[in-house]
Amino acid sequence: MPPCQTHGVNGYGRQDKGTNHDGPGVPAASHPTRESARRAELAAFLRAQRARLRPAEVGLPEGDPSLRRTPGLRREEVAELSGVGLTWYTWLEQGRDISASGQVVDALARALRLDPDGHRHLRRLAGLPAPPRETAADDVLPRLQRLVDATVPNAASIYDHHFDYLVWNIPYALLRHDPRKLPPDRRNVLWMMFTDPDNRSRMVRWEPAARALLSQFRAAVGQHPDDLRFTEIVGELTEASPEFRAWWAEYPIRSFRPAVIGIDHPEIGRVNLEMFQLHPVEHPDLLLVLQRPATNDDLVRVTSLLPGQEDGQ
Repeated sequence: MPPCQTHGVNGYGRQDKGTNHDGPGVPAASHPTRESARRAELAAFLRAQRARLRPAEVGLPEGDPSLRRTPGLRREEVAELSGVGLTWYTWLEQGRDISASGQVVDALARALRLDPDGHRHLRRLAGLPAPPRETAADDVLPRLQRLVDATVPNAASIYDHHFDYLVWNIPYALLRHDPRKLPPDRRNVLWMMFTDPDNRSRMVRWEPAARALLSQFRAAVGQHPDDLRFTEIVGELTEASPEFRAWWAEYPIRSFRPAVIGIDHPEIGRVNLEMFQLHPVEHPDLLLVLQRPATNDDLVRVTSLLPGQEDGQ
């Protein structure tokens, strides 16, 4: 006996092809797709955020609570606050297959009084890139300094999204470069790489390392075309470094690749350092670069360079 069918759903729990109970504009599907799952999560998030708000919190009259059949705001109130159509917003909360621009999603975030974490989550659920988040460096410098100091004897430094130095530890200053030797407005890893003769003479293979760094920087600049700090760095380095000028024009784009760099140090000789790059979860716009001695021999040499280690302490 064939499985019975009720309301367009066959005996195996699947919706029959061609049967659609979701309303116009929504294609029938035999199983959830990644996109439909994302839209469903977006709809659930919007409903939850709407339910948590009271009208008075967004500047609307409370009215008689007994007349409100829904917790929190009504759909029409969210639509009015964000400046979008009620039908469109209703479809969004129903998980319909509709697109939303960044401008509209940002308006919804404001209407729903989302904090930065909620705003980022909303944009991701809408299939949009997260809004840029820039760390107020002065507020986090002590914590970041403790982090890089804890990595000794590894050389470590942290840059902001402009590749400006924020903090570094003693091994970094002794092995690679002491950023304090640069003027404050040029305390930037690109300036160090392309204009510091000591760093260049120490690096066994300077050009591949410089090209790799430039490629990462080129990608960052391309994502912030109106950023004046990037414009300043590029303009001044174009004048100061013929290599930067020539390679910049090639428009290289290359993300970080694991690598081992060689350093010919004037005091301890050849040292090989294994490179790591990490983004702190709490500050994803910052970049931690860790340079670990690649072998035990390299570790012994690096350790001998550190203060208090000359006498075997």
